[in-house]
Amino acid sequence: MALQGSLFAAGPHVVSGTGSIRPERTPLSGGAWLEVRRSWLPDADGLFERLYLSVPWRAERRAMYDRFVDVPRLQSFYDEDDTLPDPALGEAMAALDHDYREELGEPFATVGLCCYRDGRDSVAWHGDTIGRGAICDTMVAICSLGHPRALHLRPRQGGPALRFVLHSGDLLVMGGSCQRTWEHAVPKTRRPVGPRVSVQFRPRGVR
Repeated sequence: MALQGSLFAAGPHVVSGTGSIRPERTPLSGGAWLEVRRSWLPDADGLFERLYLSVPWRAERRAMYDRFVDVPRLQSFYDEDDTLPDPALGEAMAALDHDYREELGEPFATVGLCCYRDGRDSVAWHGDTIGRGAICDTMVAICSLGHPRALHLRPRQGGPALRFVLHSGDLLVMGGSCQRTWEHAVPKTRRPVGPRVSVQFRPRGVR
């Protein structure tokens, strides 16, 4: 199957033949903001299949209190000098740079991948505060592939949580102070769900 990179080349505001998709920005408290761009990635289902089958996924264990526990998802990480596992990821990063680099002030540099095998896989409440995200405004762009899952956000100081169901090809961008003043999570679910791959694009020095 041929990659549909030409859809990105058609212009910064045209994705999947939907015409203008320049998103409305949702301001959050504390100088944070987010944008959701539906059906942003062309050939999302094809990319999901390629990544799901070919990425060297790693199962990790993490110290928690007095024991080690399994991280409830599979992971893979590509630093700025690493070869990405699929050309479509490079095309997506170039599209993000086109739309956000003037505001961000730097390019997106790394790609993190998480594989949620079923509803038992999850990620707990957190902000990407390893590195510069703990002290500086930045952006993290998450593209969802595969089966829909809900991503939740809540302010660190307390308050109502927001819930976004992300479908295959949807993009969610968190900016401003979001990583240090808000937290996000993908909770477990009892509903029968299939596998999902989350692609996280970040600038250098943000994890």
